[in-house]
Amino acid sequence: MKEYLSLSETSELVGKSKETLRRWDKEGILNAVREPVSNYRVYKKSDVQTFLKPLFDNNIEDEVSNFEKPDNEYAVLELFAGAGGLAVGLEKAGLKCQALNEIDKWACQTLRNNRPHWNVLEGDIKDFDFKELENQIDVVTGGFPCQAFSYAGKKLGLKDARGTLFYEFARVVTEVKPAICIGENVRGLLSHDNGNTLQGMISILDEIGYKVVPVKVLKAIQYRVPQKRERLILVGIRKDIDIEFLYPKPHKKIYNLKDALKKGPLFNSDVPKSLGAKYPEYKKTILDLIPPKGYWRDLPIELQKEYMGGSFYLGGGKTGMARRIGWDEPSLTLTCSPAQKQTERCHPDETRPFTVREYARIQTFPDEWEFAGSIAQQYKQIGNAVPVNLGQELGYSIIKFLNQYYSLSKPR
Repeated sequence: MKEYLSLSETSELVGKSKETLRRWDKEGILNAVREPVSNYRVYKKSDVQTFLKPLFDNNIEDEVSNFEKPDNEYAVLELFAGAGGLAVGLEKAGLKCQALNEIDKWACQTLRNNRPHWNVLEGDIKDFDFKELENQIDVVTGGFPCQAFSYAGKKLGLKDARGTLFYEFARVVTEVKPAICIGENVRGLLSHDNGNTLQGMISILDEIGYKVVPVKVLKAIQYRVPQKRERLILVGIRKDIDIEFLYPKPHKKIYNLKDALKKGPLFNSDVPKSLGAKYPEYKKTILDLIPPKGYWRDLPIELQKEYMGGSFYLGGGKTGMARRIGWDEPSLTLTCSPAQKQTERCHPDETRPFTVREYARIQTFPDEWEFAGSIAQQYKQIGNAVPVNLGQELGYSIIKFLNQYYSLSKPR
């Protein structure tokens, strides 16, 4: 079975649901074969790789551009700013970071070291009052964590979310009154608490005077990021503004790991040398046996059982375990730790995790953006970040919206 992939594994690799793959099988888009004993659908690994190749074809010309030049100086207040992935992206698009709030001291140090002129507000958001910024901020952004609400009634109000970080996000929006607010989160927010958490957020934004644009999950690989990462975007428009917000158009060209780490269209030099984590000796001996683009299924069967333990007998593809990335594919989603069993992202040629600077490249941080703290702290900051290029593309959409708003209303 080393030459075949299960339905779950193929779903993870292709990035489509099992239902979509079943439909594609019927329609002849990506054909499965039946495993003779169980009669389950399985896919030839070579067929899946052939299917994926055009998606990551480096020769595709990309004629898509979301570029918008700001007509005015637009001010951003960023909450839960982390190490600055979104902030740098918005800055690259042409927006100005007026102030940034973050509780993690090392992330704050990163922001200050790289942008001494930024107003970095270090500490718990609950301890800050933003009323002095009322009518001075055009957009409030924030990657608030996913927390369930306690429901007091059929419709969730702001007071019902008290104690959550989304409550603080909404509180700041009411204090500052921006034209637009943008929250970003993991895709899992769609299904968190059976969708009630997201509906609660939409209900709260409606209560405080913001209509929510249809929520969208943006795939980073469609926005000049060499990584299969997804971010859910929640956009609220102040109700007195009757202007449509348009998400950035997806690019046709998909960038791969080679584009991230070598001189090319994304970066004008090879990735700088830097420190990085190391695998324990046992894990290194295991990953030495994995080819580029391979994972634990490429091990001899006895080693599969030994390495995976009880997980070997559970369902799901678990394609991120003992995973070596190939040069000609985007990286899997980076996490806060590059060497844990569920999050292995092994270098294509060398048996080691990606270094700090390689991690940063995959997240499209510029090479001059330095991270503060220990190696573990640096990985955490990078793994938690919004990819810079995704932030830039989103920034162009914000600028387009604000240009239209100010051209019509002339409030300044």
